[in-house]
Amino acid sequence: MTPPSSSQSPNDIHAAIDIGTNSFHMVVARSRSEGGFDVLTIEKEMVRLGQGAGEMKQLTPEAIERGVGALGRMAAVASSYDAMVSAVATSAVREALNRRDFLDRAKAETGVEVEVISGFEEARLIHLGVLQSLPVFDRQLLVVDIGGGSTEFLVGLGREVKAARSLKLGSIRLTERFFAPAPGGSSGDKSMKKRLKKCRNHVRSALAATAHELGSFGHEVAIGSSGTITAIATMIAVARGEDVNQMNGVSFTADELTALVERIAGTDMSQRENIPGLDAKRADIILGGSVLLETIFESFAISAMTVSGYALREGLLFDRLSKQRLDSDSRLTNLRRTNVERLSSGLDPDAAHAHTTARLAVRLFDETVDLHTLTAADRELLEFASLLHNVGLFISHASHHKHSYYVVRNAEQLTGFSEHELELMALVARYHRKGHPTDKHPEFAQLSEDDKRRVRILAGLMRVAIGLDRAHKNVVDDVAAKYRRKRRALEIRPKIRDGVDGQLERFAAQERSSLLAEALDVSVVVEGANVIEASTDEAA
Repeated sequence: MTPPSSSQSPNDIHAAIDIGTNSFHMVVARSRSEGGFDVLTIEKEMVRLGQGAGEMKQLTPEAIERGVGALGRMAAVASSYDAMVSAVATSAVREALNRRDFLDRAKAETGVEVEVISGFEEARLIHLGVLQSLPVFDRQLLVVDIGGGSTEFLVGLGREVKAARSLKLGSIRLTERFFAPAPGGSSGDKSMKKRLKKCRNHVRSALAATAHELGSFGHEVAIGSSGTITAIATMIAVARGEDVNQMNGVSFTADELTALVERIAGTDMSQRENIPGLDAKRADIILGGSVLLETIFESFAISAMTVSGYALREGLLFDRLSKQRLDSDSRLTNLRRTNVERLSSGLDPDAAHAHTTARLAVRLFDETVDLHTLTAADRELLEFASLLHNVGLFISHASHHKHSYYVVRNAEQLTGFSEHELELMALVARYHRKGHPTDKHPEFAQLSEDDKRRVRILAGLMRVAIGLDRAHKNVVDDVAAKYRRKRRALEIRPKIRDGVDGQLERFAAQERSSLLAEALDVSVVVEGANVIEASTDEAA
């Protein structure tokens, strides 16, 4: 397709890149003023980022090389449209212990900042894509998306996500475990029957709990998205003699799927590559994906499935475009805030203190913005981390800051956040008390240097805000700050409610100021507090 003319606004054009375990996908689109988008071009490369990685704990050097190369080519296409780029990575990168190697190279060599998203967030974005693709908004959906390393399941009605799960079941993962080529073996012999049985039993076991939980909601329509399910539907449609130029909205039955699995299992690789409707590049992993889908049909009692032409990348595109429109952005912000406040009120025994902390923390952020130079997005993360900093008390008071990290990092209620945002929020919440951030802590050590600075500053601001509400009585109406450059001193001036002494709050804020002082490389003085040597082992 032709790149945009110079009369088009670059801010109207966005590129969304889905960095999957099997393939990379990109869609470039122009937003419409009335909502929605017009696709300008689509790019796809089969990268096999998760191939040869065993249980996907490591990305191989060859896979990283392929991935960075593919991302660079997609970035070049996006640049030709002057598009704003959003890129998300799923299972292969999410699970890899060496994911930072790929993420750092991607940023350095392509200029693309890749966000690693959780399985739950992946399912939410896929759901958004499906809603743009099919007229099913008012029907209860079971959405299934089979990738190379994971499968996402979601039950939703309209925009509401009723339940979602991500399981480590995928076409590449199952192929490498059960259907790797056996020397001298034929795919139609007894060995294949044993492999099929082992694979089905494994998938049934892995699916059991999720099928029970999500199946209890029921569904009116089962929707399948992404490469494996589209490939299956294409082969079935070709066998029917149907046109396969457009697969969106095509349906197939459980009986048709069973017949196809038997057909694929009865072929060797050379025969499989020639199955009408199947891309030869997918021939080596289609059996694993087909057996997985067949077992999903069985476990969820699915009689028929409809294909969605839109999936993660389109959901990501819609999500990012929505953020740029004031009305939609308000809805998204409200979604994030509502989920944060719901989690805080449900787990924090004193959620009012969390709200006071958040209020004072963002005021300190605003008063010191010229000193720390962080962004509005960082301000929002500070506010949300402050609202959640004590949710670990739900588990126990001892080490509750560490429990807060775990809760924030793993809470499925926190939809609307990227994996990167969740990690930063969780770490800021984790460092609201006790020791300062250090590379001795594995989660902190894996951050980029910019993110380490960000966490130190935000946690430092939160600690002072917590001190300013030490008695949990909301006695500080406001707070101001001024940087004295010659003395390299940050003066913090709390405005105490009339008739209140406020000495406890001033003292506690000063006592908790050491992390902020360290992060900003200044001295911190709280007006009216006795200057003391602050402890780095700060109490709750």
